[in-house]
Order: sequence, then structure tokens, then C-alpha cells
Amino acid sequence: MTLVIPGTMHWPVTVIVERRRGVTPWQDWVWRAVGVQEDAPALPDWTLLRDDGDRALFHAGTAELALYPTDTTNYLHNLQAELPRLWVVLRQGESPTGLVLHTATVDAGEAHLYTDSGSDIVEALPMPAALRDRVEAFVAQHHVERAFHKRKRDRQDTDSLGLRPGGRRMEEDEDE
Repeated sequence: MTLVIPGTMHWPVTVIVERRRGVTPWQDWVWRAVGVQEDAPALPDWTLLRDDGDRALFHAGTAELALYPTDTTNYLHNLQAELPRLWVVLRQGESPTGLVLHTATVDAGEAHLYTDSGSDIVEALPMPAALRDRVEAFVAQHHVERAFHKRKRDRQDTDSLGLRPGGRRMEEDEDE
């Protein structure tokens, strides 16, 4: 069963990944996403597109780009950047290359979460113009400005700090 959130939009994007020879003895190959397209060719995942020995390009597959009405502030910040980005996440998994296309997102906060593990490959790519137009239209339709409310903490009763059960102070225990 798939959970459908009202107002959510989904678009497939095709991801192109590059494999280059490593420059250290500890890494044979370096993988990175190098491009995205909205028109997905009818190719199996990890189809080799070009290989010149030191550099190869692969059709990694298609990721479902999801936009949520509650995240429009993050999308808006991305669109206001000098160069709006789309982040691609590659993860170790079962495939001929040892990698799988995990997700793609236009939310910088979501992309940042994937960098915390240290095992995912997260690549920031320029957002294609047609995709940018779609994201802008989505934000225009769903964005609602929300006022920022700073949380105020309750003041602590400093006289109650350090009391043991029965109302004795910690210092009284040390004197004994």
C-alpha cells in the first residue's frame, strides 16, 4: 500500500553516472553522478553508454523526484540560490557496478541527511531548466509563509537544583 499525500508531485528523472580510474592505490574507481534528464530512455539500469578505458558513463536508472507541499520553504531557498541544485544519492547495493541509485531530491536539507552516514555518494548537480520551471510552479501553487516563533524556555528555579529526595542539598551529603 502506497501512502498518497495530497498535493504531492512526482517526476521521474534519469541519472547519468561516471566511473573514472582512482588516483590512489586504495581506490580502483571513483563514481559520481554527472547529469540528470527528464526524458528517461528505455534502458535497463546501469547500462554502459560509453567507455574509453579511463572513463565510462552509465545510465544508472530513474529516480522518482517527489515534491511535498510542506517542504516548499526548502525548495524556495534552493531556487533563490545563484545556481539551483538537484542532489543525487548513490548507495552500495546489488547491481553489476556495486551501486544503486537511491534517490534524487531538490531539498538541500534532505540531501544533507544522506551525507551523515558517510557511506552514500551524494552529488549536487545543476537543476535542469525544465525541472526548475516545474519546481517554481509547484512552489508558487503550494508555498505558505509561516511566521517564525522562537521557543522560550521556562525559567529554572535555581533553589531546587541539587536537592536530594527529602529536600537535602547535595553539599550536606558531602559534609557527612
